[in-house]
Amino acid sequence: MNIKPLADRIVVKPLEAEEKTKGGILLPDTAKEKPQEGEVVAVGKGKVLDSGQVQPMEVKAGDRILYGKYSGSEITTKEGDELLIMREEDVLAIVK
Repeated sequence: MNIKPLADRIVVKPLEAEEKTKGGILLPDTAKEKPQEGEVVAVGKGKVLDSGQVQPMEVKAGDRILYGKYSGSEITTKEGDELLIMREEDVLAIVK
């Protein structure tokens, strides 16, 4: 994969949806919720401020993040990977 996001955008690989509940019940594909956690694959340079300065990104490649349920644009690479491209402001938290 060779994607370089621009400005304050990031590329995220969503984590797989849970296969079963905490009680051990297997979930069919139709009952799985869309994941809201993923791993940052690539980041842009940062947001350009009105003054012309570039604000550096808080997230970096390799971070695990939480994001809004309907954040970003879904893309599929040539290799078949499903990724999200979103703005850094759509990130809710970094998971430590």
